[in-house]
Amino acid sequence: MNTLVAITKIPELRRRVIFTLGLLAVYRIGVFCSLPGVDRHNMMKLMASDQGGFLGLFNMFSGGAIENLSIFALGVMPYISASIIFQLLTVVIPTLDRLNKEGEQGRRKINQWTRYATILLSMVQGYFIAIYLENLSSGGGAGQIVHNPGTFAFRGLTVITLMAGTAFIMWLGEQITERGIGNGMSVIIFAGIVNGLPRALLQIKESLASEGMSVFDLLLLCGVVAVVILCIVFMERAQRRIPIQYAKRLVGNRVAAAQSTHLPLRLNMAGVIPPIFASSILMFPATVASWTDVEWMTAVRSAMTPGTWQYNTCFVALILFFSYFYTAVMFNPVDVAENLKKYGGYIPGIRPGTKTAEYIDHVLSRLTCAGAVYIAAVCVLPVLMRDKFNVSFYFGGTSLLIVVSVALDTIQQIESHLITRNYEGFTETKGPRLRNRRGSEA
Repeated sequence: MNTLVAITKIPELRRRVIFTLGLLAVYRIGVFCSLPGVDRHNMMKLMASDQGGFLGLFNMFSGGAIENLSIFALGVMPYISASIIFQLLTVVIPTLDRLNKEGEQGRRKINQWTRYATILLSMVQGYFIAIYLENLSSGGGAGQIVHNPGTFAFRGLTVITLMAGTAFIMWLGEQITERGIGNGMSVIIFAGIVNGLPRALLQIKESLASEGMSVFDLLLLCGVVAVVILCIVFMERAQRRIPIQYAKRLVGNRVAAAQSTHLPLRLNMAGVIPPIFASSILMFPATVASWTDVEWMTAVRSAMTPGTWQYNTCFVALILFFSYFYTAVMFNPVDVAENLKKYGGYIPGIRPGTKTAEYIDHVLSRLTCAGAVYIAAVCVLPVLMRDKFNVSFYFGGTSLLIVVSVALDTIQQIESHLITRNYEGFTETKGPRLRNRRGSEA
């Protein structure tokens, strides 16, 4: 409470917090603005029977935009996909690599191309969503979802509306990043995931009332939630510190003294990218299979339904693969070794150059293995909890990784504002201060 009072005493921080909350309120209002020519009530009925399928997973990450057939149904996924594509292309294409190394001006150019790619992806995805909604209507089920399926007007309006909604969300995220608190896109994803928390609590209450869950099961569920959160916080902060020594060197007319520092390597270098990639790939065959009535495609859709052993096996395998792949793309031991050698740094007991790169790569490979296993365990846990307690488990998996990461990063930004104004912040107790993502103290 003292920290919350301290926040209100800093005008700049207070304005940033209010601005962020205001834009999040605008985003939440937009979630309930439906696409033209659809019946969202029938869509809600359909979603109620598919909470555990891929539609339910999409709906959770979009904050309920799918079941409301909202203009924000695509969410931030086109922007994230475009950003990841350009990150990968930066490593492959020399022109993008040079732009990235030019500094702020080059990164602005890459961000501009990312925005164009986001609009293009939203146009393609919007068209396929229109086709998908028409197929849902023709399939019966909960009722007619599209009033006039198969018309050019509906498809064109759907594409234009979803493109505009994606562009508006992208603008909201950039405004939050520049004038609010935290990373805008991450905060929007955070708000969408947390939106499902009241519904999950209501399901638990109804399950208790109908004696579908005992008090012991509820206590066990709460204990598992607490343990999982503590484990994620610990693992996200865990790092291996490789000692680095800098010899005496001549700087101008002065001789700089020898220095000792460390190279921090996080246990989870890939972050939440592996489960996001894995989920996207596994959802693709299920989405395609829903457009046809072919028998073998129906079997594929049933096998790729979240919760089946086939889905869990493929999910874990893809998480392991993308953990190594994304870490290799984002962190290059050869470049790190060359920079250390250039500035006179070395790892004690390891020769500079190639041997240093091999040593860092060896350490990073073992860390990535442990991090990938940790991510896979956390992502599979919600399925096990849903089977055990028959409730939607919003406190684990990819959603939990995102929520915890965004919460910690936002707290660090708020704390940095408090520290600059001579406040102790969120860790003013006698214990150790909260470390940032790279290991230094905030």
